[in-house]
Amino acid sequence: MIHLLILAVHLLATVAKLVRPGGVRAVVAESLVLKHQLLISSRAARRAPNLNSFDRFLLGLGSLFVPPSRIPKLAVILKPRTLLRFHAALKKRKYRRLFSSGGHQRPGPKGPSKELIDAIVEFKRRNPRVGCPRIAQEITHAFGIDIDKDIVRRVLAKRYRPEAGTDGPSWLSFMGHMKDSLWSVDLFRCESILLRSHWVLVVMDVFTRRIIGFGVERADLCGVSICRMFNQIIAGKSLPRYLSSDNDPLFRFHRWLANLRILEVEEIKSAPYVPVSHPFVERLIGTIRREFLDQVMIWNAIDLERKLEEFRIYYNESRVHQSLTGSTPGERSGKPPPAHAVLDHYGWRLHCGGLFQMPIAA
Repeated sequence: MIHLLILAVHLLATVAKLVRPGGVRAVVAESLVLKHQLLISSRAARRAPNLNSFDRFLLGLGSLFVPPSRIPKLAVILKPRTLLRFHAALKKRKYRRLFSSGGHQRPGPKGPSKELIDAIVEFKRRNPRVGCPRIAQEITHAFGIDIDKDIVRRVLAKRYRPEAGTDGPSWLSFMGHMKDSLWSVDLFRCESILLRSHWVLVVMDVFTRRIIGFGVERADLCGVSICRMFNQIIAGKSLPRYLSSDNDPLFRFHRWLANLRILEVEEIKSAPYVPVSHPFVERLIGTIRREFLDQVMIWNAIDLERKLEEFRIYYNESRVHQSLTGSTPGERSGKPPPAHAVLDHYGWRLHCGGLFQMPIAA
């Protein structure tokens, strides 16, 4: 207690110096630093004095008002390491305030605009099963704004809160390599609302990822029915040189092989029991199931044909593909791209009864 009283007396003694012009803060700070060092030195005579948090704060604060030339003369018990650590702490505090997320003057480029953020969130809300790479490509395709998928991911993580039951599988990249003048064909089965099985034959162009068409058959398949579905799909279209198919016994019928010989199309078989060797059409069937057939109810064969035709139009003309660098199959086939929309004025086009909603120029 007596030491604090002595320090107060010295503080009052320096008040008279305050009225003098120039160097007032330096004189007061120097006096306080010296007196406080004396108090610290008198704590222990046999060992080096320990500095507590208040001592470090007071000495460091006083050193800010003392001229640099006077600091070596005043540092009686302070070590250079103490001053360096205090200076390092000030530097860390400075850069923490500059680059923290709560700073109002954060340097660097600005983030996406409010209109772009609203468009990303609205796209995700209307199409909850679409992933970040697909959203980035759709935004680039619709508005002509080059945006990275990581920006979309950060925006959705901060702004988007999915509703219950709207989460779906992530969008994976395609596998394989492209070959011109090559079509792929495959079969899959679809169940109606009455649990009646329908066989669907899908034909796609590997190079453009374009769906050539669908064929639907209610009865059990045979060589005649497969040829009939395939000929209905390719009617009025230019044929490829090669047709890729798997080792399903349905593609080994004599009628099927004879039909390909008449059309002068060479068939290429995939490796048995290796789906990776037939990747594009296998991926297409998975996309059709996840994005469309698992979300709708099928009544009969006519209803299935109509809905698959609507999906084919959406898939070829409006849906972008990561393997096509953000283009649609129609654009890869030679169609001109649509006009870019403006962020502050655009509309939405509904596909497949509102299951898919894409931004368009208003």
